Amino acid sequence: MAALDAVEDRIWTLLDRYRAELEEATIYGMPSLRWPGSGAHDYFAAVKRSANKVSLYAIAVDTWPDALEGSSEAFQKRRTGKATFSFPTLDKEMATELEAFLERLYQRYREHHAS
Repeated sequence: MAALDAVEDRIWTLLDRYRAELEEATIYGMPSLRWPGSGAHDYFAAVKRSANKVSLYAIAVDTWPDALEGSSEAFQKRRTGKATFSFPTLDKEMATELEAFLERLYQRYREHHAS
């Protein structure tokens, strides 16, 4: 339980840097961050915790799959669904990869919305 608390906290910490431009919302009951005024399904990231893992939903990866370029095989194996990345643990190396992925993805997401 405490390990998953740490995983969830770390994911939200990585997402904190985007809060200045994004608004808090929910999608299917999950807390999410999205571009202000965008639709529910146009979120940047949503987080959901289950009994064995914390899932990050990054629907924008469907639009910009190139954001995964340069990611390790270990990181890509965390992709458990079309836009879902699951983390039963999150060590420093994986958190660094997740941070880089989120930055690449956010650049594309932001460019799309800011134009």
